[in-house]
Amino acid sequence: MPPTLASLVHHSALKLTVRAGEERLDVPVRWAHVSELADPVPYMEGGELLLITALKLDAEDPEAMSRYVKRLVGAGVVGLGFAVGVNYDEIPEALVAAAEQEGLPLLEVPRRTPFLAISKAVSAAIAADQYRAVTAGFAAQRELTKQALVAGPEGLLAALAGQVNGWAALYDASGAVVATAPDWAGRRAARITPDVERLRERPAPASSVVGGPENEDRVELHTLGTGRRPRAALAVGTASALGTAERYAVHSAIALLTLTTERSRSLHAAEQRVGAAVLRMLLAGEPDHARAVAGDLYGGLLDAPFRMIVAESVSASAARAHADAHAQVHGAKPSPSPAVAAADAGGDPLGGLAEIVESAAARAGEAVLVVPEGERLVVLAADGGAAAAACADYASALEAARSVPEQAATEEDELVVGLSAPVGPIAAAAAYKQAEQALSVARRRGRVLVEHEQLAAGSVVPLLADDAVKAFADGLLRPLYEHDATGRGDLVASLRAWLSRHGQWDAAAADLGVHRHTLRYRMRRVEEILARSLDDPDVRMELWLALKATSAD
Repeated sequence: MPPTLASLVHHSALKLTVRAGEERLDVPVRWAHVSELADPVPYMEGGELLLITALKLDAEDPEAMSRYVKRLVGAGVVGLGFAVGVNYDEIPEALVAAAEQEGLPLLEVPRRTPFLAISKAVSAAIAADQYRAVTAGFAAQRELTKQALVAGPEGLLAALAGQVNGWAALYDASGAVVATAPDWAGRRAARITPDVERLRERPAPASSVVGGPENEDRVELHTLGTGRRPRAALAVGTASALGTAERYAVHSAIALLTLTTERSRSLHAAEQRVGAAVLRMLLAGEPDHARAVAGDLYGGLLDAPFRMIVAESVSASAARAHADAHAQVHGAKPSPSPAVAAADAGGDPLGGLAEIVESAAARAGEAVLVVPEGERLVVLAADGGAAAAACADYASALEAARSVPEQAATEEDELVVGLSAPVGPIAAAAAYKQAEQALSVARRRGRVLVEHEQLAAGSVVPLLADDAVKAFADGLLRPLYEHDATGRGDLVASLRAWLSRHGQWDAAAADLGVHRHTLRYRMRRVEEILARSLDDPDVRMELWLALKATSAD
């Protein structure tokens, strides 16, 4: 504790006597300052015990003393020491009354007590308090280090909560609560998650103070990690502002958790390398070897159905081009590119997806395999698990942001995701191909995420809107359209009717309202103009798809 007026009054060597303001003696004293100026306020910082002999004061003038004391109180002076036996044998009643009126503690200093002795006492008490704080800080650092080594982050949080007489919480990279101490602090930690998310948007290191609702704790937030983007965050809740010793404890906890975080990053990088090897073995058709390499790290994931997720980062301009082309084909207004603030990862959507998937898996206690591949990210996640659900939610948030017209366009990269059907380890290569196919469709349609199962359950017709397919169809059918433009027949309509009736001459001729011999003649002309045989099933298939593609305009 810093020195107070009460501790100075109780100091046996100083022999101070309280003449006014006895109820405010518990106020801390920052320094003892001597000044005989009529107005020492310009030289005050607040928290001082002012020592005077009233050399230049008319201490018997009530009005002058009232103004003098009011100025001192306004400047933050915590006490006034008056030396008797120098200019006045006793403290004038005008000064005593003014001090009582303003609630300013007034101490009588006997002649045998020099001001220097009071200054030394204050200085010694301040030095002792600082020494105690530093010593307590080192003790706290030792205890926190011990707990971090023995019990990990949970033990460190428990020790920190005890040191600050409050609570502490650790948040992961996505802003979710990882651990709290004591356990009852979980609700309080969850309530300030939005504040943690806002803090993560600032360059690291960053900190802030959150004032909770009325009668609730004061909470300090600190980011953890040495990179540009914080890897985690620490919250410390206390009933009041931290003292020096508590501040040492918090700073020690930040340093230790940062070391733990950076160590975790190294372990995470090593896990990713193992994961990449496991993935290569699975894609090579070697599930037994993959299980052996994965061991306990990913072994549980390979024993149950999983989904393969392939994600790509594409430029915003390319994504807008795909989305606009798709919108024009279907007669909709082009969607503006979003600034995906809700799920942004500092311009790194793949990094954002990896963080969210890994955090969800960690909270659910399930295994997940995440392998970065340049501009791609490959994820193996348990079917129906938290990681796969988090991926879908993340994609939904991005999709929703794209639909907001007010969102300003940005040139940041955007995300495209393909999701396979549930498979086992033996079918990993097939799942990868499924995810790639779904990814390709998502890119063409201007979607964030497409599931392979959606493709199988839907129709192939929407896929014909692809520009390459339309170009092929236009080139294939152009000679027939040019022929019909001369008025010498209706070959395109005849071909469509004949193909729709599976080559049945009578039925197709009836649909057209012509004789079957006329239809036979037109089909021979189609073969001549296209130089293709309608007896070839591949030719019939290509012509039918070309007709469907051109009719989609």
